[in-house]
Amino acid sequence: MQILYHLNRLKHRTRTVKRDKLNMLNLVHKNLDVWKKSLEFVSNIYQLTKSFPREEQFGLTSQIRRSSVSLISNIAEGFARSSENETKKILDIARSSLVEADTQIEIAIKLGYISENEIKELNENSNHIFAMLTNLIKKFSK
Repeated sequence: MQILYHLNRLKHRTRTVKRDKLNMLNLVHKNLDVWKKSLEFVSNIYQLTKSFPREEQFGLTSQIRRSSVSLISNIAEGFARSSENETKKILDIARSSLVEADTQIEIAIKLGYISENEIKELNENSNHIFAMLTNLIKKFSK
């Protein structure tokens, strides 16, 4: 598919850039809106879970954080793959990680750790990410 061909060409033109005094790779996935939104999602999850009870540190707090990190990590991994089928499969895993995080947020609401008002922006962001991932998966399915 043409999409993967162009993404792979961009990938091979990677270069090192200065970001926050660290050398980071400038890879194609970092230019995607879905990756940028997912980075924002992870940051919001970490901020939100700071207020969770201490006894949840190795339970729900850790689980929500891991699923949100899995989301963005799988987007990056998917675009590092050389075949469209692999990319599609890993993007589907990323979307599943988002659904997992959503379920864990619902649990946190039910347990009274957070309120629905606290997650309005997070909810909008997650719906947007879900839609973007779904569209990407469809593009790789053609």
